[in-house]
Amino acid sequence: MTLDRAVMVFAGCVVLLGVVLSLTVHPWWIALTVFAGLNMIQASFTGFCPAAMVFKSLGVRPGAAFK
Repeated sequence: MTLDRAVMVFAGCVVLLGVVLSLTVHPWWIALTVFAGLNMIQASFTGFCPAAMVFKSLGVRPGAAFK
């Protein structure tokens, strides 16, 4: 798995987790989904992604998007 795919899988899981928690626990959990969406938008403009840095330090091989 490349770094790009790992980041996208992680972001998708965070979004789904936020939706499920907001439906089952408390509506304010939707803020997790909002945070993930805003982080994806800023990463697309700046190229800075904290999740990519963590995955890179864990040894995930680089992809095309996050160097």
